[in-house]
Amino acid sequence: MDLPAPPTNHPRTLSSIILSRRRADGGARINKCSASQRLLSPPPLPSHHSLLRLRPDRERPAVARSSAVSAPPLVPPMTTPAPNPTIRRLDVASPVPADIDIANAVEPLHIADIAAELGVPPEHYDLYGKYKAKVLLSVLDKLQGQQDGYYVVVGGITPTPLGEGKSTTTVGLCQALGAFLDKKVVTCVRQPSQGPTFGIKGGAAGGGYSQVIPMDEFNLHMTGDIHAITAANNLLAAAIDTRIFHEASQSDKALFNRLCPPNKEGKRRFADVMLRRLIKLGISKTDPDELTPEEVRRFARLDIDPASITWRRVMDVNDRFLRKITVGQGPEEKGMVRETGFDISVASEIMAVLALTTSLADMRERLGRMVIGNSKAGEPVTADDLGLGGALTVLMKDAIHPTLMQTLEGTPVLVHAGPFANIAHGNSSIVADKIALKLVGKGGFVVTEAGFGADIGTEKFMDIKCRYSGLTPQCAIIVATIRALKMHGGGPDVVAGKPLDHAYVSENVALVEAGCVNLAKHISNTKGYGVNVVVAINKFATDTDAEMEVVKKAAMTAGAFDAVVCSHHAHGGKGAVDLGVAVQRACESQAEPLKFLYPLDSSIKEKIESIAKFYGASGVEYSEQIEMYTKQGFSNLPICMAKTQYSFSHVPSMKGAPSDFVLPIRDVRASIGAGFIYPLVGTMSTMPGLPTRPCFYEIDIDTTTGKVMGLS
Repeated sequence: MDLPAPPTNHPRTLSSIILSRRRADGGARINKCSASQRLLSPPPLPSHHSLLRLRPDRERPAVARSSAVSAPPLVPPMTTPAPNPTIRRLDVASPVPADIDIANAVEPLHIADIAAELGVPPEHYDLYGKYKAKVLLSVLDKLQGQQDGYYVVVGGITPTPLGEGKSTTTVGLCQALGAFLDKKVVTCVRQPSQGPTFGIKGGAAGGGYSQVIPMDEFNLHMTGDIHAITAANNLLAAAIDTRIFHEASQSDKALFNRLCPPNKEGKRRFADVMLRRLIKLGISKTDPDELTPEEVRRFARLDIDPASITWRRVMDVNDRFLRKITVGQGPEEKGMVRETGFDISVASEIMAVLALTTSLADMRERLGRMVIGNSKAGEPVTADDLGLGGALTVLMKDAIHPTLMQTLEGTPVLVHAGPFANIAHGNSSIVADKIALKLVGKGGFVVTEAGFGADIGTEKFMDIKCRYSGLTPQCAIIVATIRALKMHGGGPDVVAGKPLDHAYVSENVALVEAGCVNLAKHISNTKGYGVNVVVAINKFATDTDAEMEVVKKAAMTAGAFDAVVCSHHAHGGKGAVDLGVAVQRACESQAEPLKFLYPLDSSIKEKIESIAKFYGASGVEYSEQIEMYTKQGFSNLPICMAKTQYSFSHVPSMKGAPSDFVLPIRDVRASIGAGFIYPLVGTMSTMPGLPTRPCFYEIDIDTTTGKVMGLS
């Protein structure tokens, strides 16, 4: 979709940002001035080559760049001042500079400006510096009567280890809708884990000219939500082992006296959280002194079976050596040694609770009913049984509020929660989506990303997230790349950190055509939910027109609503305008109700088999623990499969659309607080490891300017 060129004498607003690679003989520079000023023509350039940011009060080179390629024309041209005062228009360089260079070259608007344009009053957000703000859940009360906007989820085909650009597509689409199609739009994405940021994949702010900024703040710590989850998770882990220790060394009476100590007047009282345990035990008494010895024993002794404990400690880095550890080896914990391990923080059930909760009160209930293991009698033991539900909620009280940020082109972003899709449910939070849908209102768009391929991220979005939120998407996007389709068509292995094989950087229509079986399977599966499916072909510089035509034809044959080639990485929002138009049409024409993959009242095995069939499996091998969870009354929960993201099957090397395989369920765990059962498929690990050459080799800081370098 071409945009009209402006008259040559038309002034450009100084809120525009011009990003380009510098030439010695002339070109554009980066400019940002106040809205009241106008720039009639680019100022003269210095003789050196650099990517610059100019502000009214100073000029400073940001990053030295090569001058091998001349600066392109302004992209996109502005015919009139942007209708939204926060919108920035980008000029782009070719080849595209590094992500961090582009992000550092743009001075973000103060987040108060983004909030004002979005319609969030100051009393409904808390500032976290100049470029981030926590949007308070109270804004939902203000917007209660507002009609929801359109709801769009972005998934993808089965990816290579390099990723296929779902985050970039999500951001680029929103820049197109907001900066070019004049739609009210909010991007809803997850907070990145430091595991992949310093490991293989890098950050998750998008890339090229479609990014969330400030990119370094987005990828590193942000507002501390993951740290709050880590602290809460590990407090619960400490409480579990400590309770076992104290119960092993004390009589019933001594244990009870310490749990309910008398005050100075000799009076005992139950803490509020203890009353929850009494109700669970069927004890109606509220005075500790009225309990019988048997009731004292039942109340005071959790009698946790160490072998049944499923709660593990977490940390937000990839550390393979913590996958299996022993605890209790100190001389004062003699005889208390047990085997356990660490998960990555984003795999914690507390992260899933944050993503699926609908209010502070709901989060308190979910955290309290998290099951950490069983008693020796086979009864589930919860966080509230350990007296911890309230304390966990206090640690999470700020994390429940989504974080407002912005894209390179000035459109708003809500960042919240960060569960992986391969070892958790892989979607940003319900509360962020609900706030965003009200803020954009009728005719606006909320675009949210589901992790990894549509077989896991989009499936969990539909069958878990949408069940709990009650929200219905109108459109599902499947991001595809020529590179990944060639891999699924029989191309050589794609290995992170190694140069791509020649097959991936030269035309091979037959390989692409063979790989489209993977795309077709994802389209068919996603259409089954009753949504319109739009395929976004994320274009790389080495892709050819013939290859992309094959993908478009295969997508439409498989039942896609539309298939669109996108260049948002290279051109920002302008490169996703056609995708934005297709998504708008898909949303406006969607009429079917949301259809889930399985009913909740079917058995755990039946639900697992429905998902296995969705993958293409012919059968399932089960774990014995399914029967235990059924007996405990948890069979009515949805299923969250922990499975490799690199194949429809459990074997990463099985590419394309494999069928007739048997899906092995190695273990089954229950996230009762979050509200799902999660089977571990094959050898899936919940603590990733670092590669030989992690991303952290490239990351450093400019000690003069304080700017982060090398982050991707």
